[in-house]
Amino acid sequence: MGRRPRDREGTPRPVRVGPRGGAVLGVVSLIGAAAFGWPLLASHGSAVAAHSTDAPWLFAALLPLLVAVVIATLSDTGVDAKAVAMMGMLAAAGAALRPLGAGTAGIEPMFFLMVLSGRVLGPGFGFTLGSLTMFASALLTGGVGPWMPFQMLAMGWVTMGAGLLPRPDTLRGRGELALLAAYGAVSAVAYGTVMNLQGWPYIGGLASNIAYDPHAALSTNLARFAAYCLTTSLGWDLPRAALTAVLAFTLGPAILRALRRATRRASFDASAVFEDAPPDA
Repeated sequence: MGRRPRDREGTPRPVRVGPRGGAVLGVVSLIGAAAFGWPLLASHGSAVAAHSTDAPWLFAALLPLLVAVVIATLSDTGVDAKAVAMMGMLAAAGAALRPLGAGTAGIEPMFFLMVLSGRVLGPGFGFTLGSLTMFASALLTGGVGPWMPFQMLAMGWVTMGAGLLPRPDTLRGRGELALLAAYGAVSAVAYGTVMNLQGWPYIGGLASNIAYDPHAALSTNLARFAAYCLTTSLGWDLPRAALTAVLAFTLGPAILRALRRATRRASFDASAVFEDAPPDA
């Protein structure tokens, strides 16, 4: 069997995206993009409004698919108990960090940990970790509902994206911190935007100039959605982005070193060798 890929410092990637996991991840991402974007993708004058109350529950079927991605990714790579333990530890840490800022100006410190973990441990580990962390935090905070699969998918994308950032084997120091801080800020705003798109069509009582209109043209709904984001959530998204960038830049060096050291010492790609016991004297 081949060994898992390492960066130049010798850090193994405990979870990589194999052929099966990659295929399922692609399918889930396509379905997720349609689930998020259906208000804008629906044809002008269609009968979408008649199913607007059913859509959240229909798209909640994404949850089993997300679980399938996790299982397929793990089974593709034969992840050992040490990798599962690290994933559980990081997911628990992320889930514990989320309530620290939830409800306060959109500040969510879990984002920076997800970005740093995805950078060190790769996109396969990142998507799995992001999805499981959001699932665990929803259970911890009582945030279980039809929106939870969307949160899991969006956070999986955020963490996976960190693992796809360029030069994972050569870029170190302040340059890497600046890259992670910039990505963390952009991804924090992007996460809030796509989650706005998920809930925007179902919120009643909005002003007519920002409410979703299933019979309006795409350009009209795009303008309304932009106005909706500016007036309702930007005040939450920007503090989240700023906190993520600041924490990634200030705490990043210590956490990146700890994650890389722990991953090297865990020796995820070490294979066990069994030998016959020597005969009794």
